[in-house]
Amino acid sequence: MSAHSEPIPLRATRRRLLPALRDWSEREEVFSLLMILPPMAFLVALVGYPFIYGIVLSLENRPVAQPGTFIGLGNFVTNFHDPTFWQVVQNTFVYTAAATLLKMVGGLGLALVMNQAFRMKNLVRAVLLLPFIVPTVLSTIAWMWILDPSFSVINWLLVHGGLAERGPSWLGNPALAMTSLIVVNTWRGLPFYAITLLAGLQTIPPELYEAATIDGAGAFDRFRYVTLPLLKPVVFIVTMFSLIFTFSDFQLVYVLTRGGPANATHLFATYAFDIAMSGGQFGLGASVALAMLPPLALLIIALALYLRRA
Repeated sequence: MSAHSEPIPLRATRRRLLPALRDWSEREEVFSLLMILPPMAFLVALVGYPFIYGIVLSLENRPVAQPGTFIGLGNFVTNFHDPTFWQVVQNTFVYTAAATLLKMVGGLGLALVMNQAFRMKNLVRAVLLLPFIVPTVLSTIAWMWILDPSFSVINWLLVHGGLAERGPSWLGNPALAMTSLIVVNTWRGLPFYAITLLAGLQTIPPELYEAATIDGAGAFDRFRYVTLPLLKPVVFIVTMFSLIFTFSDFQLVYVLTRGGPANATHLFATYAFDIAMSGGQFGLGASVALAMLPPLALLIIALALYLRRA
């Protein structure tokens, strides 16, 4: 027998194993597992490790350029007794609730309009995407100019229109600053809602509307009993994404107000960044960032349960 030839038992074993492995790899669940492994590995490497490190950091007293000291839940206790932290909690919930509601109502209205047949419909859809395409920092800088107390276009219109003697400081007044942030976030998020809901509207069969019209249903009844029930899955996905992105918003708030005036617009993300980077307290900043996870998870679970029962 040649030195390079395989033993007969080995060849027989290979003949038995190869078909079995081929059959195993062609199973649907195995193929799905093989397809999901690369993105899962990517998520573990780029999301899992920073998340675990953030948990470890939140359990330490970690000043900048110094070794950390384990203090357990000390950072969370400090946050619990910090009035500014509770102001941040209130700011985040007000900002998220108002912006999400406005985006949902406005996005659904735009989607219903764009679902109709009219001239230059494709051009209108393309223009609608502009706020979503422009980078956040660039569009926010443009809004800084629009809301500037000295050069504000809005203030110029108010003064020259006789509606006010002097334009307000949109980003210098606590109530107006939060309102301005909500408006800018709504403006930026409307295209995402409108285009996604429009895609959902176009999957609804026209025959359902025709049948409802024959049964005597008006426009509101068709919207209530045909459009809304069939749009529920899309509404859930869009709202869930909006809650996550709005609740953890950073760029828009930090560029426009940096959390001011007097912490009136600080959200979880901006406050955590301010403590960690400006204050040099990495552990305390990590604990503030982690504090947003429980309420965000509860919001998503409550939304899922509500839509499931509706």
